[in-house]
Amino acid sequence: MPGKLIYLMGPSGSGKDSLIEAVRPYLAGRRCEVIRRVITRSAEAVGEDAIGVSHEAFELLKAQGAFALDWQANGLEYGICVQLDDWLNAGRNVLVNGSRGHLKQARERYPDLLAIMLRVDTPVLQQRLQARGREAPDEINARLARNELFLDSVDALRAEGVHVLDNSAALAVGVQGLLALIDAGIGTDGAASA
Repeated sequence: MPGKLIYLMGPSGSGKDSLIEAVRPYLAGRRCEVIRRVITRSAEAVGEDAIGVSHEAFELLKAQGAFALDWQANGLEYGICVQLDDWLNAGRNVLVNGSRGHLKQARERYPDLLAIMLRVDTPVLQQRLQARGREAPDEINARLARNELFLDSVDALRAEGVHVLDNSAALAVGVQGLLALIDAGIGTDGAASA
């Protein structure tokens, strides 16, 4: 039986990378792998186990069919290697740091994926963005404004079958919430459920 793609999304600063790293030790018992993203700017990989490449290298990999999924966001290119398909076909579940803007295309390729969206209260998001130091103040303000719009769309996401996980509290709380959603989506024995 093929594995299930667990497609984790969330605004920048919502804690996706921290959550993925914190949940990693609990995934082996769920027959679940974490796949690394390929990103066209290595600085974006800070805090994430990603592969940073040049734009030219990314385009070459894409032309060679190296990606199962790829998209553009925030001026960067992201790719998920075809190893994803190998793991899924071998019955492994795979957790990926995905993109909300690419969810429709991901669902077209993987119709039974488990879509999980992180939401974060705006004051918490502001604190996290300032602490990581990647963005200038005007970029942080733009991300905060987008987060407010996103928070207004949570009900619509749920109507589309996206599970929304509040990641505003301590990391341990987010880990338990993510594991509960994964268990419900793949079955507690690690086998993908319909």
